[in-house]
Amino acid sequence: MNHTPLKISRGSDMTKTTLAILKILEKHRDTILGSREISRQMKLHGVELTERTVRYHMKILDERGLTKVFGKEGRKITDRGREELSKALVSGKVGFVISKIETLSYLTTFDIDSEEGDIILNVSYFPQKSLREALKIMNPVFHSPYVMSDRVVLAREGEKIGEMIVPEGMIGLGTICSVTINGIFLKAGIPVASKFGGLLEIDEGEASRFLALISYEGTSLDPLVVFIRSRMTAVTDAVKKRSGNILASFREIPVVSMETAKGLLAKLSEKNIGGLIRIGNPNQPFLEMPVGIDKTGMAIVGGLNPVAALEEAGIRTESTAMAVLHNYSEMPEFKEAAKAFA
Repeated sequence: MNHTPLKISRGSDMTKTTLAILKILEKHRDTILGSREISRQMKLHGVELTERTVRYHMKILDERGLTKVFGKEGRKITDRGREELSKALVSGKVGFVISKIETLSYLTTFDIDSEEGDIILNVSYFPQKSLREALKIMNPVFHSPYVMSDRVVLAREGEKIGEMIVPEGMIGLGTICSVTINGIFLKAGIPVASKFGGLLEIDEGEASRFLALISYEGTSLDPLVVFIRSRMTAVTDAVKKRSGNILASFREIPVVSMETAKGLLAKLSEKNIGGLIRIGNPNQPFLEMPVGIDKTGMAIVGGLNPVAALEEAGIRTESTAMAVLHNYSEMPEFKEAAKAFA
């Protein structure tokens, strides 16, 4: 019997589901994943699949040589699978980010009063050799209004942040993602529409206007990661000179929920969570952005601003936005975590 892998038809055979499975296997390339874990990971990416359905898709990927079976333990992605993933049509990935936002918002369990429950983490890596310099650069950012919180997770090579293993020679940094606010609002009955991620101009310590925006619905990449890679931020200037460009997102909430939203934000501020979050006026443009009917605009500071400051200083970083869920109560303040690593 001929076991030669089938030839793949570009753009037709590779569905959004199979691409999502390959992306999960690539993300966990150092670990053998079984159908149960893949099914759980798929839920975090906005796709509901039973273990049986996952096994069906995995069999097809096996036949095509995109994955390799390791007995009953599970699968790993092959070199051919990585090649296919890199060549996948971008149109097949559009909408992935907004689906992830909606799913993780639903899975957020953080309770403001008890300060317990899961929040959403961004996970970033930077070179271990730059640790001392990186901590020095990020310190003033974590003590500024331009972070969601000063709570972090720091991990050394080989250690895990959630299910993500820190690569060799790198330090892992987990920062609270602003999508956590969506989850908190959702639990309070406030729907949040995530519209754009962008660069927010800070002038004399005040939010002035959005300078650049990328729609969450029209991209296959997280907008804030794109701006970091493009070196378009000036977070350090915003902190030290009170004028610069920071990462932020633009969202909308219903006008009828404004007072409830303001109450929640006030409670979060008391817990040192939230950073720079501003709410506009009903049915009026906010920070030069139009809003929908019976909506009000809301600007939320990006959780990756400390990482942007590292890139501005020439320290190479790799970031995954909305990477994992993590219990807030298990996260130390930045100064405590930095002291343990210094």
